[in-house]
Amino acid sequence: MGILSILLWTPAVGALIIIFIPSHHTQLIRWIANAVTFIALLVSLFVVALYDQHNAGLQFKEFFVLNPKLGSAYSLGVDGLSAPMVLLATLLTSVALLASFSLTKGIKGYHICILMLEFGMLGVFLSQDWRFFYIFWELTLIPLFILIDRWGGKRRHAASLNFVLYTMGGSVFMLLSLIAIYQYVPGHDSLMTKMNLAAQHMPGYLQVLAFLGFLVGFGVKMPIFPLHGWLPLAHVEAPSPISILLSGILLKMGAYGLIRIVTMLPEAAHVLQPLLVFLALFGMIYGGLLAWRQTDLKAMVAYSSVSHMGIVLLGIAALNETGLKGAVLQMTAHGLIAGAMFLMVGLLYERTHTRNIQDYSSLVQVMPRFAVFMALTLFAAMGLPGSVGFIAELHTLIGGFQQWGWLMVLFSISILISAAYAIRTITLLFTGPVRPQLLHIQDLRAYELLAAGILVSGIVLFGLLPAPLIELSAATIAQLNQLISGTPD
Repeated sequence: MGILSILLWTPAVGALIIIFIPSHHTQLIRWIANAVTFIALLVSLFVVALYDQHNAGLQFKEFFVLNPKLGSAYSLGVDGLSAPMVLLATLLTSVALLASFSLTKGIKGYHICILMLEFGMLGVFLSQDWRFFYIFWELTLIPLFILIDRWGGKRRHAASLNFVLYTMGGSVFMLLSLIAIYQYVPGHDSLMTKMNLAAQHMPGYLQVLAFLGFLVGFGVKMPIFPLHGWLPLAHVEAPSPISILLSGILLKMGAYGLIRIVTMLPEAAHVLQPLLVFLALFGMIYGGLLAWRQTDLKAMVAYSSVSHMGIVLLGIAALNETGLKGAVLQMTAHGLIAGAMFLMVGLLYERTHTRNIQDYSSLVQVMPRFAVFMALTLFAAMGLPGSVGFIAELHTLIGGFQQWGWLMVLFSISILISAAYAIRTITLLFTGPVRPQLLHIQDLRAYELLAAGILVSGIVLFGLLPAPLIELSAATIAQLNQLISGTPD
């Protein structure tokens, strides 16, 4: 068994172990689940440490045929695009479990679902066979539906159903596009490399139709305007640790898939480039304006995700190397920033049982550690220099300017809107007189401090020293850009 199989199957084995533990052994269940996610995190760190950043191709490859007649194979691998996503998935899952120590009901089922969710996410990023990619993609729906429906807020049933219907609807379009390309593969092989080659032989109009199908399927998950309808309700009603995973990594699955499709169908991507840039810029401004007018902190972060994922789409739509670098950097940056914001909002809600921003004031005097971490995260969300958000947005801006020039004025407007709602949030949370009902709120506990510290440290560290993060993906992105532009290797 290779290292990627160990990484992939560790959460599944952990979930299987917990199944056989009696439900009343809650502490044992918690510690086993946390230990399993920590092991997965260590393995992913080992993979990234051994990863050769100068090699653009797949590394740590594992392959064996499962069904020769169907052309299916167990094929795993990582490159510069999937490596940061694998590390982000294991990191955020560990943080989500650290933030779940206050959970008091259904502990066994909750931890099983989170481990299975991690299994599905890792499968998406490690799979090199489109058939298994789709299976793992759909697998993430089941634990997420249960997590939102059972442990969510008052409107959890509507939120979970909304999420599943939107995502399954998008998956139908993705499946149709995969089947259309599959018909052109000699021997009906579903390996990504074989399907990439076969897609080039499709008629132009079929490539465009297939790309549109993928755009809907992956666009629902990102989410792209106007396919974002499930996101605010799901984020608001989901438990905060689940919102960390939902925004921090599950949205990146859509962006990751879309980048793979752009390299598979580059001609269609160039044809639909004006549509992509319109959806990106409109989504950035639209999401920012809606975030600005929210009084519910979770809803604000949810709509800000629409805006920030618009930056990812803009980087992809640029169809050049700098834009793609910006998209991948923004995927990582938003994972850390959104994860930290949902963590902090969730911890605050546990203490006050309100998410209305108007109910707070001068928390800096009552919760100084919380105030520092929340302020740093909000500064990163608006792209302040010194944060990883700035590095990502700068690359995307440069890539967009190389392609469209003056149109990047709209990008600048969206950044100003982000700054407006971030500063408004800081002002309302941390200034003014201390309210009597807030005087005795407990500051961050040790394990909460650890979870928040990990994410905020990543935000600041990669903002001040971005070279390792950039170089991790640079070679792969350069190769992908050659495929998109049609230049020879």
